[in-house]
Amino acid sequence: MWLTGALLALMFLPDYAAEGMKALEEQRYDAAIASFTKVAEADPKDYAAYFHIGLAQSLLNRDPEAIASYKKVLELKPELYEAQLNLGIVLLRSKQAAEAARYLEEAAKQKPKEFRPAYHAAIALLDSGSPDRAIPYLRTALEIDPNAKDAQAALAQTLARAGKLDEAAPLFEKSGNLLELGELYEKANRRAEAIEIYRKFPDNPAARERLGELLLEGGDAAKAIPELEASVAKSPTSANRYALAMAYVKNNEYAKAEPLLQAAVEQEPKDLELRMQLARVLRQQKKYAPAADNFFKVAQAKPDRADAWSELAGVLVLLERYEPALAALDRVKALNAEKPGHFYLRAIVLDKYQMLEPALESYEKFLASSDGKYPDEEFKARQRVRIIKKELTKR
Repeated sequence: MWLTGALLALMFLPDYAAEGMKALEEQRYDAAIASFTKVAEADPKDYAAYFHIGLAQSLLNRDPEAIASYKKVLELKPELYEAQLNLGIVLLRSKQAAEAARYLEEAAKQKPKEFRPAYHAAIALLDSGSPDRAIPYLRTALEIDPNAKDAQAALAQTLARAGKLDEAAPLFEKSGNLLELGELYEKANRRAEAIEIYRKFPDNPAARERLGELLLEGGDAAKAIPELEASVAKSPTSANRYALAMAYVKNNEYAKAEPLLQAAVEQEPKDLELRMQLARVLRQQKKYAPAADNFFKVAQAKPDRADAWSELAGVLVLLERYEPALAALDRVKALNAEKPGHFYLRAIVLDKYQMLEPALESYEKFLASSDGKYPDEEFKARQRVRIIKKELTKR
């Protein structure tokens, strides 16, 4: 019997579903979309066609179209696990975490022993601001795959944010995020534990820098120095050079601190704190002229800095440059920042100029306010007061 024309035509119709699957396997996603679109046109209730269209669209990062396709699948087949999971992941990737969580939680309920829905549901809940709801999903994900580092890291961070740092600590270690744990210990003022973490990274300049800074903050400059030296040697930055310079200063190694601070000032000439530190280090080495120059530059750049005028005055007195020293002291007075030491310096300057009455007044102000804190200077001031009074009685 001869086949009818209609039946013969049917036999040679293209199998669009098979073509679409082949295109997907060969990563020809546009071709797959075209084939499955024809399947869906032939049967608008074919949810599998829409599913594969959504899959191809998501693989092409055409997320808005993929979301629409997966939602169409769920209209036709409301509880299809694969569509819930894929839709949730695409929504999560599209920064629609709250909506993603709804689908991913449904998928996780359907497949409670599957890692992906539990993990992605947790991430969606975290991103949408529901960490308490995320924790059980992360625990489930880790029960399924205890070695999943992303889940370990996410749970560790979530527990840490909830203030459960001790519970989070082993997870940070397992996930390889010990440096992050060190930072969290620092924020929690658990310096000793942070130090122990950073000690485990001898080849990491940043870790050694933090280790050195923590040791320095704890008052152990001698132990901080080798850590900071190693950090500077491997990866010099203005920050670690400054930290090393401060360690040298606290360890009274001013000659070693000077070139570091000098280089830092040359690199950041407008950084007034750097320049102040350099000036102090120069003063400690009795390099008074360059110290005065740097103090003056700070005072000039920021005229309301009483500390700069004050330290400038002290160095100028040591240089016996009394007139500018007196001008600097006048600036301190104008800023209402006078302390006992300023009265003493003013007295010395006025005494040198043989201005006995105002010098006497300044010595007496110093003695009245010093409260026994400066015994050597107080002794000298008393002697000068006695001598000046005698001089004045002779006039």
